[in-house]
Order: sequence, then C-alpha cells, then structure tokens
Amino acid sequence: MAMASTRVVLPARHSLCGAEAAPLASLSPRQRTRRGLSLLRERCAAVTMSASPIPQMDLQVRASKKLDIPIMVNSSSGKMGKAVIKAAESAGLDIIPMSFGCAEEAGKSVQVCGKEIKVHGPSDRESVLASVFREHPNMIVVDYTVPDAVNSNAELYCNVGVPFVMGTTGGDRDQLYKTVRDSNLYAVISPQMGKQVVAFLAAMEIMAEQFPGAFSGYSLKVMESHQSAKLDTSGTAKAVISCFKKLGVSFDMDQIQMIRDPQQQMEMVGVPEEYLPGHAFHLYHLASPDETVSFEFQHNVCGRSIYAEGTVDAVLFLAKKIQQKADQHIYNMIDVLREGSMR
Repeated sequence: MAMASTRVVLPARHSLCGAEAAPLASLSPRQRTRRGLSLLRERCAAVTMSASPIPQMDLQVRASKKLDIPIMVNSSSGKMGKAVIKAAESAGLDIIPMSFGCAEEAGKSVQVCGKEIKVHGPSDRESVLASVFREHPNMIVVDYTVPDAVNSNAELYCNVGVPFVMGTTGGDRDQLYKTVRDSNLYAVISPQMGKQVVAFLAAMEIMAEQFPGAFSGYSLKVMESHQSAKLDTSGTAKAVISCFKKLGVSFDMDQIQMIRDPQQQMEMVGVPEEYLPGHAFHLYHLASPDETVSFEFQHNVCGRSIYAEGTVDAVLFLAKKIQQKADQHIYNMIDVLREGSMR
C-alpha cells in the first residue's frame, strides 16, 4: 500500500537564537534535541500554512454526487452485505432495493442506510432478477452469500446476463469460471476483496514465480481465525499456501489450524472481543529443517470495512470495463489493483 508523503520546502535561512544557531557538533545532546524540536515545529507550521483547504461547497458537491451504477447486493441481511451497502452508498452508487436471501427470509424487508430492501427467496429469483435487469440495464450484482450458493448464483447471473462481483468463497471454483466463460459475461471473482491483503498475495505470487524452491525443506504451520459463522477454510490462506508450495514447502491443506471458538480466539489469537463477530487473523510460520531459522508472515483484519471498500472499487472497475467493451471478461482483485484508479 502506497504511503502518502508531503514534501516541505523550508526557507534558505532560519532565524535561530542562542545555542540553536551554533554548529551542531558544538551542541550538547539536550540542545540538539531542542534544535530538532524547533525545526519540526517549523515544518509542521509550513505544512499547515501551505495546505489549501477544500471549500465546504466542494465537499457538499462530492458528497451529493451520484454515480449511474445501480448495484444489487445479495444477502443484504448479512453483516457483509450491510457493510457493502454502506460503503456503496457513501461512494454514490445507486442501491437497488431488492435482494436475494434464503426461503425463510422471502417477503421480508431489511433496513440498511435508511433504505428498505425487499428480500426475495429462491423460488422467484430468476424472474425478479430479469425484471430488475430490464429496469436497470447497467446494473451490477454483488454476491456475498454462502459457499453452497456460489455455483447456482453464478448460473443465475449468467442466464439473465447480469455482470457480477463475487466475493463469496467456496463452491466449485473450476465450474464457476467455466460457467462465466461460457456465458461471456463480465465479472470480478475474488475470494479476497481487501485491497491491501490482495497486494500482499500478489507479492507472494511474484516471489513464488521468481524464486521457486527458495524455502525447500522448510516446515510450515498455518493458523487462521475467523468469526464462528464462517463455515469454510479461508480462501486467502489457501492462496498463500499455494505460493509457499511453489517456494518448495510441503504442506497439505487439511493441516490448516482453523480457529472458530470465540474463547480461543480471544485467549490464543488475541482477537479483540468486539471483533469476534467479524475478523480475519492469519499467521504463517516457516522453520528451517534444524529450526535455527524461522520466518513469520501475519495479517490481521478487524471488522469488514476493508472488504466492503474493496468491493466498491471492484464494482467501479467492472463498470468501466463494461463501458469500454474490454476484450477480457473475467477479472480478479489483482486486476483491480493494477488498474491503479482505486479511491
């Protein structure tokens, strides 16, 4: 993730008094500290004075600007769905007040960001989606449902012809891609929507490609902790492990230590109690054969905002590709990162 930097140009001459004007070598440690603090204050003052405040009217215009990109968020009653709707609303996307859910939710309404979203069950979802698509021909569907629904949902979107962003993990991924390829539909499919985590995954893939076998003989231990409602193994963990295997590590996916018990998550993993319902903690520990050398890779996420914001970027990216009639139709979050136009 790029760090924003500010360059401060100071005047050629500084008005320093007393010992602070003396050569640095002749100053005592305390005097050197004082000089450093004095210069730091000047720098802070220069930044403050040179910053151009954004007019309040401009902020209001930005906040009120709506984008002509209607999105339908499925499983809007879920925590991830609600987080995406909140992020999309803030970004100015047009939220379609329809969503798909399980049979028990059919006919109910969900209140999110002041909007009433009607939930439809499995029985009428194709006719409902086709009707909504006729009304909003430039719509994009966002899917955060359950692993068992991945393939049937993808088939639904492809049958109707609605582009989609798939953040749901699990399902038959080979069949998922085949379904989309056969339909020639535009889609962003990624089990990991957190932009910074995806950047880490991209770096791992580059390392695996350029330095195959670099960790040959090393042992690997993997721990991943997610909220108890997450039923499947982390797709991110699987992707990182695949890179380590290319780097020469021998590891079976069933060796992943999945932590889903809230008490263990707090005591063993260190998850803050308020984030037990939504978090993603990953730890990868590598050790040399004689255990004299070890490496650890760790990334911890509390809450869901990182995924929701990444999802909105994926929607904006996909809308652009559709408008451009791009030759490539299936994308992932690394493609979104490479575009370089994220918010």
